[in-house]
Amino acid sequence: MTDFSTEYFTMNEEQAMEYAKKKLDYFKSDAELTCKEIGDGNLNYVFQIVDEKNKNSIILKQAGPVARISDEFKVSPDRNRIESDILKIQYEYVPEHTPKTYRYDPVMNCFAMEDLSEYEIMRSALIKHQTFPEFADHITTFMVKTLLLTSDVATNAKEKKALVKSFINPELCEITEDLVYTEPFYDCERNEVFPATRPFIEKEIWGDKQLQLETAKLKFEFMTNAQSLIHGDLHTGSVFIKKDSTKVIDPEFAFYGPAGYDIGNVVANLIFAYANGQATISDAEERDQFQKYITTTIRDVIDLFKVKFNKLWQETDKEFVANYEGFQNYYLNSILKDTAAVVGLELTRRIIGLAKVADITSIKQEEARQKAEINCLTAAKQFILNRETFKTGDNFVFQIKKALD
Repeated sequence: MTDFSTEYFTMNEEQAMEYAKKKLDYFKSDAELTCKEIGDGNLNYVFQIVDEKNKNSIILKQAGPVARISDEFKVSPDRNRIESDILKIQYEYVPEHTPKTYRYDPVMNCFAMEDLSEYEIMRSALIKHQTFPEFADHITTFMVKTLLLTSDVATNAKEKKALVKSFINPELCEITEDLVYTEPFYDCERNEVFPATRPFIEKEIWGDKQLQLETAKLKFEFMTNAQSLIHGDLHTGSVFIKKDSTKVIDPEFAFYGPAGYDIGNVVANLIFAYANGQATISDAEERDQFQKYITTTIRDVIDLFKVKFNKLWQETDKEFVANYEGFQNYYLNSILKDTAAVVGLELTRRIIGLAKVADITSIKQEEARQKAEINCLTAAKQFILNRETFKTGDNFVFQIKKALD
């Protein structure tokens, strides 16, 4: 019998199944369990535990002492506690778009959550050029509620400061600070550059001093702007989706940071889907329809966010000075500025940096991949350098079409 109560260790499938029987109080006494490790991310171990007899299941997620992407990244297993806690907060605000959690174990650094096997990871679905017309509505509801209601605008100042303390996440923030804000903008040895794109990168990214200066400004803003309790890694690989439902997962990067970081990540990863469709769909009509869906979704993400944000702002019991005339518009515009900047940062880091996206790496033809990467980087520069000019969904879509079409 394995002892799960005294000392942490990384579980295998047999141990995860034993843990579920002894610790979770979820399965019936006559359960016939099977277990499979299904984690395909960069950080954690994810076990799907199924009761074959009674036809129910659960997910057990465990944090290891190093990142799976590279043992260079030493990461605190406390991120599992942070993820479990933020999922509870998100479930309180948007239960329709958040998986339910069941138990956090501080010894084994794991927690159990709802099994979403009937859903598909959105990135995989988009690479197959599936479309989800309700996604923009769902994700904007999620972002508006989680970002505005955890901010100083809507949270008591002392309560908010206690939350900032609880969600200090230095190891995961350091990964973001390195991989998103720093390494892509110089010839770092950890970067993984597609050879055909390298000459463009050397000239237009690493050789652009103004771009480097702007990313330095953005890095310090990211490190010091404790605006909202952000997801911190809200890309299409962190979304489980089906036609009528959207669930946001994997918030282990959560901390108090700039609200636009989450919105920008969503938009940038939709741009990767756009670039993939452009490169891989041979039928012109099918390609046009898919790209129209993506641009419509991006436009709606921005514009619906604004509409819902303004509505919730009016309905919320706010900090006194937030009621001053003009402050609401100032506050929202600052979020949109950060959103545009993060679109550019995310586009850049996924092409140049260590952590790639399958939307781009799955493009098999070298010339097509080179074009997709250069187009994304061209758009990225404009989103960073001209970030204050992006105020509407049309502004974002215009830049995407200008750079990618």
